[in-house]
Amino acid sequence: MHKKFTFILISIISLSTINLGFASDLLETEKRVIETYKKAVPSVVNVANIKHADSFFYGKVEVPQGTGTGFVWDKGGHIITNFHVIQGGNSFLITFNNDKKQYKASVVGVAPKYDIAVLKLNKIPNNLAPIKIGSSKDLQVGQMALALGNPYGFDHSISKGIISALGRKIDGIGGVKIHDMIQTDTAINQGNSGGPLLNSSGEVVGMNTMIVSRSGSNAGLGFSVPIDSISRIAPQLIKHGKIIRPGLAIGVLEDHVRERYVGDKGVALSFVDPEGAAGQAGLKGMMRDRYGRIYIGDVILKINNTEVNSRDDIYHELGKYKIGEEIEIKFIRDGKNKKVKTKLKPL
Repeated sequence: MHKKFTFILISIISLSTINLGFASDLLETEKRVIETYKKAVPSVVNVANIKHADSFFYGKVEVPQGTGTGFVWDKGGHIITNFHVIQGGNSFLITFNNDKKQYKASVVGVAPKYDIAVLKLNKIPNNLAPIKIGSSKDLQVGQMALALGNPYGFDHSISKGIISALGRKIDGIGGVKIHDMIQTDTAINQGNSGGPLLNSSGEVVGMNTMIVSRSGSNAGLGFSVPIDSISRIAPQLIKHGKIIRPGLAIGVLEDHVRERYVGDKGVALSFVDPEGAAGQAGLKGMMRDRYGRIYIGDVILKINNTEVNSRDDIYHELGKYKIGEEIEIKFIRDGKNKKVKTKLKPL
């Protein structure tokens, strides 16, 4: 009996040693991912979109529209997510990791053309932890990327990949392309939208926004809004409820109409607000004479030294400047090249 007991005891000790060995043999990259997840997950939330609807039998009812992801921006209880996550909703419920309580939130401001939205918690939890904000300007293709989110309702999942490409232009929900998008092969699926894309230091470098896939599921082509764009836009949404940005106060012809009449270069003006920056600089839109004949307006070729050939180009080029800054506009009128300077005004 004594020998048998000794053998069993030695076996238990040996198995324990083996198990402990497995735990201590984690690779450094694995340890980094585990540590990053533990630090970031308290700041990542599930966002439930609720729409109020009329019911014949029950009156006003709350109908779930879907769920997405968000992350805590600051101690004031602001949550960053995608515009398309909260679009069409009347109320929003926020849940945290390992917290069964649901927190109500309200919309503070949205920027559809960047697919960005800011919510604010109506009641702030005591242990609210803002996520660590990084920078996207120094990202390198090939570096590790981690996505946190709630794909298909599986709360607070993490996936690992790399930065596949930078500076992508992707069609957004707001009617213009979103510039400087980060492409990653990190698994991003339905429900991940609005969640943070992290670097290996656990800093947010982007917000997971969309995939390009024929099947509708992850196929190695995920795209994230860069954190530098969010860091520029979110404070304006928090302060003003909207983006205060410079503009020319113009309308432009659709690309196919412009190409028919003036070719594929430049942006043809259909309308110019006389009180706007372009109007005060003397630019003109389309005109009609008393016989009903229509004349094409001015065609903008460049803003400063940057060529513009679409509504997208003008929108994103003006986004580089501040209200009150002076720009030079090069344009064509009646077949002649002209240029004029004007100060940008808020839209």
